[in-house]
Amino acid sequence: MPLRAEHVEVGDELPARTVTVTRQGLVRYAGASEDFNPVHWNPRVAREAGLPDVIAHGMLTMAIAARTVTDWAGDPAAVVEYRTRFSRPVVVPDDPDGASVEVGGRVVACLDDGLVRLDLIVTSGGTKVLSDARVTVRLAS
Repeated sequence: MPLRAEHVEVGDELPARTVTVTRQGLVRYAGASEDFNPVHWNPRVAREAGLPDVIAHGMLTMAIAARTVTDWAGDPAAVVEYRTRFSRPVVVPDDPDGASVEVGGRVVACLDDGLVRLDLIVTSGGTKVLSDARVTVRLAS
């Protein structure tokens, strides 16, 4: 059921979400997104590019964060604006545990017409991987 704007206040926190990203998941995402850049699946190429190992797609990391918001809002079409900067890569080790992406957020403004602005905190291994992650959603009113 979609969240209603009158039930949201500045300071409300989104339920925290942790998503495990594995190499197998990166291959699936590459196929779905058609982003076959080898830094996302080939450790030799990743290291030659100066990375510590294979990294997750930035758009995948953004999507994990956005899913946290749409699940909270109860409507995947609620997002009207989403912006962020990639501050650190999500390094995905070659093991069954993969890497964890942790997402949290809070309401920073309740605007007119059901619009709500959220700031997100997105980390992996305790390191912030998205900076200035801000989402505006339109909730039912």
